[in-house]
Amino acid sequence: MTVRLKTLYLDTAVPKLQEQFKYKNVHELPKVVKIAINRGLGEASQNAKALERSQEELAVITGQRPVVTRAKTAIAGFKIRQGMPVGVMVTLRGERMYAFLDRLVNLALPRIRDFRGVSPKSFDGRGNYTLGLREQLIFPEVDYDSIDQIRGMDISIITTAKTDEEGRALLKVLGMPFREN
Repeated sequence: MTVRLKTLYLDTAVPKLQEQFKYKNVHELPKVVKIAINRGLGEASQNAKALERSQEELAVITGQRPVVTRAKTAIAGFKIRQGMPVGVMVTLRGERMYAFLDRLVNLALPRIRDFRGVSPKSFDGRGNYTLGLREQLIFPEVDYDSIDQIRGMDISIITTAKTDEEGRALLKVLGMPFREN
């Protein structure tokens, strides 16, 4: 089973990017390598149920079991000791990555209230893009009645692009709705 977005990349994005950036070799083309979804949970140290619920939600959204991230150092001000759970994360690659990106771009982002597009400035200088979501309800997989609290997440799209311009062009061809400044 090939994912719709992967076929779009191969059929539409490859020729467009090759023409736009004058690539001579197919391997120079920027492509999406992985997507990392991260959710920081400050209350996880006191509330084990919140950690459990977050794991379930991310598993439903991504189709893959998340990993619990733990504190590397103790921070007394936040009442966190070394090794305490502080969040959950998932790294998607291959077919699941393309399927998630397709759902994010075509289903989830348009469901955000007053949505005018995502910021074109959230690139890191090396062609990778990160966006923060305020709530998990924008994903159609999440049942409104099953959530206990609204929590956001950070989504990082890691590409092989060498510059932000190449990364932006790649994501734009894949359907990412960038805001016009």
